[in-house]
Amino acid sequence: MTAASQFVAGIGTDILRVERIERIYQRQGLRFAQRVLGERELDVFHRRQARDANRGVRYLATRFAAKEAFSKAIGLGIHSPMTWTRVEVLNSSSGKPILSLNGPLLPWYAERFGAVHVSLSDESDVVVAFVVVEAREPT
Repeated sequence: MTAASQFVAGIGTDILRVERIERIYQRQGLRFAQRVLGERELDVFHRRQARDANRGVRYLATRFAAKEAFSKAIGLGIHSPMTWTRVEVLNSSSGKPILSLNGPLLPWYAERFGAVHVSLSDESDVVVAFVVVEAREPT
């Protein structure tokens, strides 16, 4: 680990009740999922939803919370270039959650920050996401 990567540039957290996302999903249906999730996330959402509707909603809720936490850590909120679909919360082969940035958010982020770390947890009624953004390595 280099000296620069030891500095935290931002921290964000989000806690929400699954019931909130469930109510929105009941009103808006797939439109809500498509507004929040990127293409790869939507594939996972559809698979989980098909197996168990509750697992689908919890997946949607954890992704919503992670994106909120990330937007707080980078100091933008959900304002351009940060949008719901420009950050995807995926899983590495080991199952660890990772963030994948795309579109205009990717170069914006790369100019300002280093590595990003995300932790997710969900219970039947509550989800939580915690994001730590490292300082950018000096060039």
